[in-house]
Amino acid sequence: MLLVYAALLILATVPLAGGSLAALADVRLRGAALVALALGVQILITTVFPGLADDAFRAVHAATYGLLAWFLWLNRRLPGVWIIGLGGLANAIVIVANGGVMPAAHAALATAGLPAETPREFANSTAVDAPVLGWLGDVFAVPQALGPLANVFSIGDVIIAAGLAVALHRLAARPSGQLAT
Repeated sequence: MLLVYAALLILATVPLAGGSLAALADVRLRGAALVALALGVQILITTVFPGLADDAFRAVHAATYGLLAWFLWLNRRLPGVWIIGLGGLANAIVIVANGGVMPAAHAALATAGLPAETPREFANSTAVDAPVLGWLGDVFAVPQALGPLANVFSIGDVIIAAGLAVALHRLAARPSGQLAT
């Protein structure tokens, strides 16, 4: 959810930087349904049915990154997509290395006011004992004092947000009709 807030903030900066939101409307993304499917599945397994099938959900969670990678590949010619892909790859590597879950640092979870464990529920991000590549996990936090923004995030998420900023600002700066898709 934190990436959604970041995307909205980045989008709000487009006109402030002299970009055109109308130019963004002209961008034709290929395979947008892949993103909808991946995010929909992630919402289902983490929010709607979190306690249903922990082991299966770990595999499904990891597989959703394949759908997102496919979307990025289809849109690889757009500016910033390779940066987004790099952040997604960092996240995917650490998730796969930790059995389908993003390892979260205990300190980051505490700062965000989130539970370190979710017994009998699948959590896409949770504390993991001796995580593999833990530094790529959710080691940063938005403090609990910031209410609904409180959450944990990874360096991969930061890279994704940076790539999204590059993409939105570069695409918004282009004259209509000259978008490479």
